[in-house]
Amino acid sequence: MNLVIVGSVAFDTIETPAGRRDRIPGGSGTYASVAASFFTRPGLVSVAGQDFPREILALLSARNIDLIGLKIKRGKTLAWHGLYATDPNQRTTLKTDLNVWQDFQPVVPEPYRRAEIVFLSNLDPESHDDILSQMKKVKLVAMDTIRYWIETNPEALFEAIQKVDILFANDEEARLLSSEFNLVRAGRKLQSSGPRLIIVKKGEHGAMVFGEKFVFSVVANPCDNVVDPTGAGDAFAGAFLGYLASRGEFNRREIKKAAVYGNLVASLAIEDFGLAGLLQASPSDLIKRYQDFKKIVSF
Repeated sequence: MNLVIVGSVAFDTIETPAGRRDRIPGGSGTYASVAASFFTRPGLVSVAGQDFPREILALLSARNIDLIGLKIKRGKTLAWHGLYATDPNQRTTLKTDLNVWQDFQPVVPEPYRRAEIVFLSNLDPESHDDILSQMKKVKLVAMDTIRYWIETNPEALFEAIQKVDILFANDEEARLLSSEFNLVRAGRKLQSSGPRLIIVKKGEHGAMVFGEKFVFSVVANPCDNVVDPTGAGDAFAGAFLGYLASRGEFNRREIKKAAVYGNLVASLAIEDFGLAGLLQASPSDLIKRYQDFKKIVSF
């Protein structure tokens, strides 16, 4: 076990111009874990209710995801309902029922505690210290965040950011965190707060990586049929970290390749509702997408 992902397991009800799906499996931890499983065997730390389907758990296990850290509690699984406009970057949350997630206190199983990489996915920043205190050999700590924590608990969030190696944020979050509209200035300002790497996810415009003495930009993989953007950012982060975990090196070359793979796996996620795009794709599909992408960006 070289990658531990702490994040939510959920039911999503999703409405997009392509249609609607009710109570399909989702959650930041689920998307990140499935994405990471293209490269490594991640361990998922999360909680679900008794209503979460066993066949979905079996499907995740079959995708080489370790689930001993996923606890099933009496009650209902976290449920989210979101609506997307014609612009896939515009999302409205219609309803969130925290259910068993509300009282979730992550406990890292003993077999996970020697992992070198841990991903804290959209968690309450006040929970970070407790989770990290359970890790024994971690070399790389990554986190993602959401607008909710920026607006409701900024002090704890900024304290948490100072203690991580990698911060993932979308363009809106990067601007809110840095008080800078220009994303280059935002990325550099956030990097000065502590993290070695800032990954700014820009949706249909790709992503930017701000590292020590370098900036790397990757364009989005062309996609003419965006069905459901849910989980794309989580998939990017999961694939990014899964690739690094598979390589065991965190140098500039591998970081750049990780960003490309994160970009490509995210492009698989948006081509169908929920997890379907990721679960239907094989490693050979990803390899082909990687080869095609190299042709697009070469000149």
